Amino acid sequence: MLFVLTLLAAGCAKKPVTEEPATSEQTTQMDQQQPAAVEEQAVTETADTGYDAEAAARNAERAAAKGLETIHFDFDQYVLTDDSKSILVNNAGLLRSAPAVKILIEGHCDERGSDEYNLALGEKRALATKNYLVSLGVGAERMSVISYGEEMPFDSAHNKAAWAKNRRANFKVKR
Repeated sequence: MLFVLTLLAAGCAKKPVTEEPATSEQTTQMDQQQPAAVEEQAVTETADTGYDAEAAARNAERAAAKGLETIHFDFDQYVLTDDSKSILVNNAGLLRSAPAVKILIEGHCDERGSDEYNLALGEKRALATKNYLVSLGVGAERMSVISYGEEMPFDSAHNKAAWAKNRRANFKVKR
């Protein structure tokens, strides 16, 4: 009797299913269908969770404000360095993702040079920064500039390392 049960069980066992690999056409169709399903799910989730567009905008503004990096300039220059341009590309991306954010670009200098000269140089630095951001798609109406010259040093030491830190353009979110 045990032998009969064993045969019955073996005969009823399912055969393993082997799946044929998907063709490239099938894979493309699956890839195109998946984002739509994810999008629909996201819309449903936001409707279910009471998505707040204002809160999302505030979060984007905070993220942009926190992520804006200071750029630095060479001695007696207002031309953007390659490093500064790279930083500004990132800053522009943050600003484009938060279109309600308005910023103040502050131009700064080290302590060398007259007050008048440093105020003018700080303004040129801030304007060069603004113009580059405009070229990257940030609206000019969202930015204003000011020069502090040498009045607000980042590092108050009187050496080359401090001076390099003080030759900069900072970004402040305007309220």
